[in-house]
Amino acid sequence: MSLPPRITKPTKGMGRWRSQKHRDFVRQHACCHCGSTAAIEVAHVRNGSGAGISQKPDDWRTVSLCKSCHQRQHNIGEVTFWRGTDLDALIDAFCKASPRAREIREVRNG
Repeated sequence: MSLPPRITKPTKGMGRWRSQKHRDFVRQHACCHCGSTAAIEVAHVRNGSGAGISQKPDDWRTVSLCKSCHQRQHNIGEVTFWRGTDLDALIDAFCKASPRAREIREVRNG
């Protein structure tokens, strides 16, 4: 008796919208949490994205955080870190102002 066909898993990150230009744009802004302008990183927002553990969401779901706030976000969790912030409005603002705004609209509208 032979084995049934192997089920191939999709490659990690496949299908995820990526844009270095959008990430560079996000990185040009002060920290969304504390206002710092030092050591700015691009933080992918998983909350509400449908991305699972160890999966990054699309690059349009990013905000600017300083290194310290980004680490704190990971340590205490997104829900706690962003409590009191309209995260969807913040992401939307970055998307609308992005040099890739048209592409982002197309991707989001499916």
